[in-house]
Amino acid sequence: MRTAIILANVGTPEAPEVHKVYTYLTHFLNDPRVIDIPWLLRKLLVNLIIIPFRVRNSTKLYKMLWTEKGSPLLYLTESLAGKLEAMLGENHKVFVAMRYGKPALKDVVQQIQERKFDEVVIVPMFPQYASSTTGTATDEILKQISRWNVIPSIRFMGQFYDHPAYLDAFVKQAGKYNLSDYDHFIFSYHGLPDRHVNKVHPNVSVQNCNCEETMPDHGTYCYKATCFETTRLLAERLKIERAKYTVAFQSRLDKNWLTPFSDKVIVDLAKSGKKKVLVFAPSFVTDCLETIIEIGVEYEELFKENGGETLHLAEALNDADAWADGLKKMILEPIRKMI
Repeated sequence: MRTAIILANVGTPEAPEVHKVYTYLTHFLNDPRVIDIPWLLRKLLVNLIIIPFRVRNSTKLYKMLWTEKGSPLLYLTESLAGKLEAMLGENHKVFVAMRYGKPALKDVVQQIQERKFDEVVIVPMFPQYASSTTGTATDEILKQISRWNVIPSIRFMGQFYDHPAYLDAFVKQAGKYNLSDYDHFIFSYHGLPDRHVNKVHPNVSVQNCNCEETMPDHGTYCYKATCFETTRLLAERLKIERAKYTVAFQSRLDKNWLTPFSDKVIVDLAKSGKKKVLVFAPSFVTDCLETIIEIGVEYEELFKENGGETLHLAEALNDADAWADGLKKMILEPIRKMI
């Protein structure tokens, strides 16, 4: 069989220029799965308030992020795709697609239709499920494929936070750092509004969820629960005792997002006398604005301003050979999370 594989991620602007960032943010923030409020209110909030006030600062941050190769999220994913395709062999073609920006999911899906593959495997590059990441990528792909006359065999890879291939690749990447050099560790995950999580289990509010210490019965698709479970699984493999790590959530827009907030945790650690901290970001398989700039630059400055000495960002899986091999295993195995 000829198999097409789509590595789908959130996306990135085409260039660190105001009009390009404006286009990207407009597409991204107007997605009802990202900002899940009534249509008219979302249009007013996003297009008249959020984007006009954020676009220039966001452009400045993207300029800091950009390299000669372009956006790290894009060129690292393309490098990973090349390695994965070589490992899978000639009957497999790996495509990179972005939910927002280019290469656009719509264009990639069209290429796959034109080339008449026998099977399509969709891999949303998000270890923990959220409607605003895995959900929206899956939704868009299904909309495009639903228009095809001939629909081939299709498989979707779901969340993989507990898959041994992902965990093993993460631990190998963490082996680049001497963990004994650090006073404390932070596992920082991208934040979500509380209401996103409450929709998954409406009878148990995120404030009353007991997932900090154990995986609850309702936790299969609870983003907060899977983040804490990811941390427990990684900490066990890395032999980091419970007292030496903190789980936190970054990139919030307001106070009604998942807590504790990463920036506040960093300030508290610095003020408590911690001097060297290593930050892991397990919800990001590829380094991007939220890791390289938010953690690697802004959080490091915040840590030092409050008395800390060194805050390091642990490199994401990116295009590591171990991660390419791990993806190969997940794609070829008939694992329980594929449908």
